[in-house]
Amino acid sequence: MLCLLKTTFFTSDLLASQTRTVAQQQDIAVIKTAVENFIYRNTSTLPGEVIVNIDKIDNHLNLPNCPVLEPFIPTGSRLWGKTSVGVRCNHQDVIWTIYVQAEVNVMTSVLHIARPVSSGQPLTFEDITFQNVNLTQMPDGIFTSADHVIGKVATTNLSAGQPLRQQMLRAPYVISRGQKVNLVIQGRGFSVSSEGIALADAAEGQVVQVRNKSGRIISGIARINSIVEVQP
Repeated sequence: MLCLLKTTFFTSDLLASQTRTVAQQQDIAVIKTAVENFIYRNTSTLPGEVIVNIDKIDNHLNLPNCPVLEPFIPTGSRLWGKTSVGVRCNHQDVIWTIYVQAEVNVMTSVLHIARPVSSGQPLTFEDITFQNVNLTQMPDGIFTSADHVIGKVATTNLSAGQPLRQQMLRAPYVISRGQKVNLVIQGRGFSVSSEGIALADAAEGQVVQVRNKSGRIISGIARINSIVEVQP
């Protein structure tokens, strides 16, 4: 009878010890959830729908349990496409850091050319269409809003199906090369105007050179209505 009691005590003590050991190991699923929440929280301002895929984390990792996980973006990384997220623990005597591989996809509507557009032609609503794409796989400088392209002028011939990029468009010219313009010099309490000839094309707000009547070349800011503003 005494022997049986001792054996029972020993077995219960062993199970309790094993339970404590398991409880002291970091749950890999908790790390995955922390990384997912971190990515979604830090990509909430991106356009479209953000979809996060976390690579499988090695289940054989034997990490001490961490009361407070600290996900972070490693130097040189960003939460875009295939990326890496660091997770560290720095709580009293529990200190460790691991890196988790992830993929961040951003699905959104991007402007594409709906029909061929010739160089120098202003874009209209009929020239563009939206296509849902993964933004992380698209080149830089694409457009997601029609307001940013309508009225802009094609800088080259555009083919149907092309995604619209910034270098494909320019603002329409308000000053043309060889055009007669009004040079306007405005200061505090005075305004002086004279005529000149524009030496280049220029969009609203661009710097353009003008030759005045005396032959002097003056630089100013192109404005609508054939005006070039000159700082005194």
